[in-house]
Amino acid sequence: MAMLEEQLNEIAKAEQVLTFESGNEMAAMAAAQINYHIMGYFPITPSTEVAQYLDMMKARGEHDIKLIPADGEHGSAGICYGAAVTGARVFNATSANGLLYMIEQLPVQAGTRFPMVMNLVTRAVSGPLDIRGDHSDLYYALNTGWVILTARTPQAVYDMNIMALKIAEHAKVRLPVIVAYDGFFTSHQKRRVEYFKDRADVQKFVGECPTDYHFARDPKKPVTIGAHMNGDDLMNNHFQQSEAIYAAGEVFREVAADYAKLSGREYPVLDLYKMEDADVALFLLNSAAESAKDVVDRLRSKGIKAGVISPNIIRPFPAKEIREALKNVKALLVGERADSYGAHGPNLTHEVRSALQEDHENKTIVLSRVFGLGGKDFYADDAEAFFGMAMDAMAKGFADKPFDYYGIVPGNPEKALKPVIEPQHGETYKSGLIDVKMDKETGKLKVKIPPLRALATKPKRLGSGHGACPGCGIFPGLELFFKGIEGDIVVLYQTGCAYVTTTAYPYSSHKQTMIHNLFQNGAATLSGTVEAFFELQKRGEIEVADDVTFVMITGDGGMDIGMGSAIGTALRGHKLIIVEYDNEGYMNTGSQMSYSTPMGHMTSTTSVGKTQQGKGFHHKDTAQLMAAANIPYVFTGTEAFPQDLVKKGAKAQWYAQNVGTVYGKILITCPLNWKSEDRYGSTIMEAAVNSCFFPLYEIEQGVTTITYDPEARNKRIPASEWLKYMGKSKHLLKEENKELLADFETEIENRWQRLKAKHEHPML
Repeated sequence: MAMLEEQLNEIAKAEQVLTFESGNEMAAMAAAQINYHIMGYFPITPSTEVAQYLDMMKARGEHDIKLIPADGEHGSAGICYGAAVTGARVFNATSANGLLYMIEQLPVQAGTRFPMVMNLVTRAVSGPLDIRGDHSDLYYALNTGWVILTARTPQAVYDMNIMALKIAEHAKVRLPVIVAYDGFFTSHQKRRVEYFKDRADVQKFVGECPTDYHFARDPKKPVTIGAHMNGDDLMNNHFQQSEAIYAAGEVFREVAADYAKLSGREYPVLDLYKMEDADVALFLLNSAAESAKDVVDRLRSKGIKAGVISPNIIRPFPAKEIREALKNVKALLVGERADSYGAHGPNLTHEVRSALQEDHENKTIVLSRVFGLGGKDFYADDAEAFFGMAMDAMAKGFADKPFDYYGIVPGNPEKALKPVIEPQHGETYKSGLIDVKMDKETGKLKVKIPPLRALATKPKRLGSGHGACPGCGIFPGLELFFKGIEGDIVVLYQTGCAYVTTTAYPYSSHKQTMIHNLFQNGAATLSGTVEAFFELQKRGEIEVADDVTFVMITGDGGMDIGMGSAIGTALRGHKLIIVEYDNEGYMNTGSQMSYSTPMGHMTSTTSVGKTQQGKGFHHKDTAQLMAAANIPYVFTGTEAFPQDLVKKGAKAQWYAQNVGTVYGKILITCPLNWKSEDRYGSTIMEAAVNSCFFPLYEIEQGVTTITYDPEARNKRIPASEWLKYMGKSKHLLKEENKELLADFETEIENRWQRLKAKHEHPML
């Protein structure tokens, strides 16, 4: 009987398909085959593709995962946690500052013991901003209580995503799991991979979703989740959590053994390459280890006993296995794509050294080198240099420099860049042609602006040479707005196309002071700058003109993830202008959906297919949201109506200098992601206004005024006349989508009628 049971439980190797795919594609493939219940996500390079691939697969009907676009990574982590407490299977993917933005949620997920799987596509944590791969984000995750698997190749990404869920849900573990792989090196490079032909094999391996725990899913069985604890209870809780994560190490071995039977691919705790008799070795995470293996072969051919160690799991840290692997190694160099500043070596260096201390007979010399930050490539020559350092330490019996950076380049003062133009400030930006005065009778500003040609001599705020796409509407729109601003500005750009294309270090297109901060905190940052400026001025510590204007430029979804910061700034009433360029998506990360994307429009995360037709809900009316914060001036504008926009810029400056926070929304084109012709930029914007999708109006001291009425001018057009210019919306004009188009047109009309009512009734 025992023999029969053993035979029945034996896992047979499943049929697989050979292809060439990237790490992101394989993460999405694994998630789709598992068919998770929920994915809460927010786009950030280089992990964004995971959600994009899943959205395309969803449109083709290849999975049933509910994809929920969050307002930011913090929100995505909340969505995932909320789903996990119901016992649903939950999935996510993020990178770099996205991980940091959600990080306070990660210990909550682990500490309350709710499983999920998250792909961390590793990337440099800013600042300064760098979107390429290193491990600085991964190291922040080490103390969150999550099990962490590391994947060197796209094949490993696929395999470990399947293994991860089984580990997470195991009765001895019950913890969330991170699968970490290198941004761009592994996430985007296509490699030979195999995947299971029938997803039933994957689902059978993972098993049924556990239901025998306390979940928030049955009203007949009420539960309290996340109850406040005192110290004694918290100690017990964390002890149990600690025991669980160490148990995850044993469970990893069990799951990996079962997976080897199913797939034919083995994932030991440590990937050891020719370590049996190695004298010198490198300890490397993920893709760098693969590069170093060729060098091992080369050194071995010369009689040098070299090897490479790369862990497949780093939480729990495989201390016992490392001691065993390094028993006879004379010198080890630990290469790390991150630093632990001030600690005389990064995190894993210290963990390796700590592991070796338990073996009193071990004499391995450990060197530590920080390398490859910000996606700096790691070549075979670099691996050879690392081995050279280890061999030098072996020969001497000690390391001359136990810790150092590798690949740094000293600056050459003779090659310092010199300004191309003289700084432009003060009177240079004062045309003297714009007159703004308060009308005491109406309580509104009266603005006189000259013909636009008279302002042509006023210098642009941004120099030429930026890297924006052909036809990009950001800079024509912003420059027109800036024509209405007299004098100096201090401008803060949130992350987005306008920032990225103008500040590729060591160059800058900005002629006046520019500050950058991340999406979620731009408004708060500039409010601090404003108040510090005024305080320094009051104390006589700086001498500058009194008429400096502070402007924050946001866009590419910045008023989604940054909405809380913007509203807080508005409620406090800081004297600054928030200008949003609205390109209807997250264009800087590849045209993902934002909350400003119109309903039905196609983006890379709102695909068009047999099961969905673009974005499924209506766009956010940011201007009305900001007006609800009771700020003195709100406006909308577009390059297609230049005099209107310049005049509003002048008003915005007056209110920002004299009253408080101002908000403006400028519609701009994005030909690349709108799939429109460059030459139609102004035509598209004019059509958006004349269709009443993007009405031009202002809210001054709470009173709404429509500044351009297409109906009164007999120029109103149906929305279809606007939509036909853009490839992202042409599907809405097809017969099968007439109901969707009708819904969209109804929303446009409802918003327009409400706006007209406010225009006609000042108290609304």
